Amino acid sequence: MRVYHERLSVPFGWWLLGLVTILLLATELAAGFSWPVAIAVYVGLTGGLVLMLLNWGRPMVEVGGGELRAGAARLQLAAAGVVRALDEAQTRSLRGPRGDPAAFLVIRPYLRRAVYVEVAHPGAESRRGHRRLRLHGFRLRAEVVSPPADSPYWLVSTRHPAELAAAIEGARPAARAGGATMG
Repeated sequence: MRVYHERLSVPFGWWLLGLVTILLLATELAAGFSWPVAIAVYVGLTGGLVLMLLNWGRPMVEVGGGELRAGAARLQLAAAGVVRALDEAQTRSLRGPRGDPAAFLVIRPYLRRAVYVEVAHPGAESRRGHRRLRLHGFRLRAEVVSPPADSPYWLVSTRHPAELAAAIEGARPAARAGGATMG
């Protein structure tokens, strides 16, 4: 049973700002060219913007089934230690100078608050590998890169940090007992 669900979608203001920026850039690039070239520039840049913003807004954060899912990664709630809802200053600090390089981050530039989840039992998290393109000689090869699963903590951006922290805390006793989560 799902206790908490949130999609980290891009806010409307970012879409408008991106569209205005693309229109100004495309106008500058297309100046002096024929109409077909100008339309191709507008369509190409707008398509790139749409793909980028849709990709940024794709991750979901879910609590349910005894685990926390952030993007493609999963953390068993029985292995979660301290859980804290962070304000903007604390989140900025953990994303930057005070952050551990080994930490697992699901952060977005338009979400300024987050939840800190300590991993008390390393190895209880799983992540799907991603593909990375590498050039070997004259061939382009795709390699599957599996990230390490021994993070000291997770930092997960959210619009509702108190609700996410409460959902994790509420679902954790059932996960530690080995039962299903209760909503």
